[in-house]
Amino acid sequence: MTLDSSLYLVPTPIGNLQDITLRALETLKTVDVILAEDTRTTGILLKHFEIKKPLKSYHIFNEHKAVEQLAESMLQGQKMAMVSDAGTPAISDPGFLLVRECIKRDIKIECLPGPTAFVPALVNSGLPSDRFVFEGFLPQKKGRQTRLEGLKDETRTMVFYESPHRLLKALGQFAECFGADRQASVSRELTKIHEETARGTLEEITTYFSEKTIKGEIVIVIAGK
Repeated sequence: MTLDSSLYLVPTPIGNLQDITLRALETLKTVDVILAEDTRTTGILLKHFEIKKPLKSYHIFNEHKAVEQLAESMLQGQKMAMVSDAGTPAISDPGFLLVRECIKRDIKIECLPGPTAFVPALVNSGLPSDRFVFEGFLPQKKGRQTRLEGLKDETRTMVFYESPHRLLKALGQFAECFGADRQASVSRELTKIHEETARGTLEEITTYFSEKTIKGEIVIVIAGK
């Protein structure tokens, strides 16, 4: 495989290691450096597939300082792959700043297709998927209510990410904003052994999850107005 681009955005499995593509494996084996959100997590993935490449930390806390240096290294001929802990880089994960810097410097970029959590959650929700809006993680505090108010009249299906310990609070806020009878779907542990999707009204889903221990990353899909 001949690499013509300097930066490769490589999606990684969101739970099931078998979901990695042959092209992703080939790319990771061929680049000079792999930029990882968490080198420990990516290290486990690379060890599983017997890939030995230098890892460099690239995450939300250092990306502002790192982009220029990384771009300079690529201009000097280094081929880099960027991965997040799971899914596609830059989707509610670090990556956007480096992509923008590469575009600014005319560094070639290629994004490989692959796993991302919101697509299976949207498709198996049973809600309209011909038109939708991806909101990712809402602000935890400042700006959260403003964002919700701005979505009150949204007619497209809405997709959100949420952490398990904030799920019930988020569902309560959604019910208050959109109405407790609004149809929704909550998926967790996608592609894993304990994968689960709960469908119904926001009120019904809240009742369901209030009676059980919640684990795993969460995707919430809510019908539009």
